[in-house]
Amino acid sequence: MICGIPIPLSGRFAMVASSVTRQPPPPIFDQLAYLPDPFARHTGSVPEHLPVQARTTHEDDFWHALRFLASYEGSTATFNAYRRELERLLQWSWLVQEKSIRDLKREDIEQFIRFCQEPPRAWIGTKNCARFTGPDDERRTHPDWRPFVVSVSKVQARAGRSPDPSSYASSQASIKSLFAILSSFFNFLIQEEAVTSNPVALIRQKSKYLVSGQRREVRRLSNLQWDFVLETAEHLADEYPDRHERTLFVMQCLYAMYLRISELVADERHIPTMSDFRRDSDNNWWFEVVGKGNKARSVSVSDAMLKALKRYRGHLGLTPLPTPGERTPLIPTLGGRKAVTSTRHIRAIVQQCFDQAVERMRLKGLSDESHELQAATVHWLRHTGISEDVKQRPVDHVRDDAGHASSLTTDRYIDAERRERHASARHKPMKADS
Repeated sequence: MICGIPIPLSGRFAMVASSVTRQPPPPIFDQLAYLPDPFARHTGSVPEHLPVQARTTHEDDFWHALRFLASYEGSTATFNAYRRELERLLQWSWLVQEKSIRDLKREDIEQFIRFCQEPPRAWIGTKNCARFTGPDDERRTHPDWRPFVVSVSKVQARAGRSPDPSSYASSQASIKSLFAILSSFFNFLIQEEAVTSNPVALIRQKSKYLVSGQRREVRRLSNLQWDFVLETAEHLADEYPDRHERTLFVMQCLYAMYLRISELVADERHIPTMSDFRRDSDNNWWFEVVGKGNKARSVSVSDAMLKALKRYRGHLGLTPLPTPGERTPLIPTLGGRKAVTSTRHIRAIVQQCFDQAVERMRLKGLSDESHELQAATVHWLRHTGISEDVKQRPVDHVRDDAGHASSLTTDRYIDAERRERHASARHKPMKADS
């Protein structure tokens, strides 16, 4: 039985499938910097830590997957997402099914989807960790790494609750992403003439894995919570300017320009600098972003955001407004001139501000609001900014500033209709004569 679904297994295969799911599989792909050249294949160049299948009968699988992943080297986030799903597919195909990925059919992919929905306990970890550790010439697998990871919320963690592998559940978003990535990979294999058809595309009834019509909740701060967060950032900046003028500016960027956390840090795609703020011929200011999917967009800069920029630049000892070609990092490290390169760094800045806002709300007797704020993440600031703007700006303007591919995504932030719908239902009687 795999994932609670009876699958006919017999003889040696049944014993192998049972044994391999009782122990965690080894990771396959390291970070890009440590991977072999995908176009310089030669005998014995497959990493020795891999299962023997990868180094013998299924060596072609490894190289096809490696070449596919190498095409996403321009975006760390995309590479990591595709690596995760391909690694799971290879581990399952090699170890559980004892098949090459080139032999997988539609029914195999359906089994794999079910496997991902309910993976073996031994394949589930309780913390995110690197696949490999050590210097270049001594890379070794991390003993705590697992293909699947279960976690708890910030609030649960603070209450002392630990992650439990038995509570693992795949989200609708993760299953949808899995379909998209696998389909893209098999289309690549078709182009490489490794397979003749895409088994993912042959799955006609994806609806049995995906719930349609489900409205994703927009997680945002209430107006009161945002007021406390912003005031907290302002108080910190006034009291400890050397450390927290940057905090204030980060919070303002995330809210007023709906930036994603990755759009504030330097990576291989782009290094955000002050010159990304640009003035057009009409004297209007824009912020140029390289965002999700390596897509560039221009975000309109409000007068309030421009005022925030001037304050921050004044603290840094710069002219009030940037000049074309200015290379000053948008978010520098404290006491340095290098750009922040870690999203974890930005999360820590935001979390500290959230924590202090929570404490201020508690002191004011706002226990319910402060408890909800404890669950907030950085991305809530983007959601909050968009949700407020769709109340007063044209949806297509907000869509373009937010970088949404469709107005349907932006429409999720319009909650007036739901508010009115609930108001009309609030006083419905339970009895007809009430």
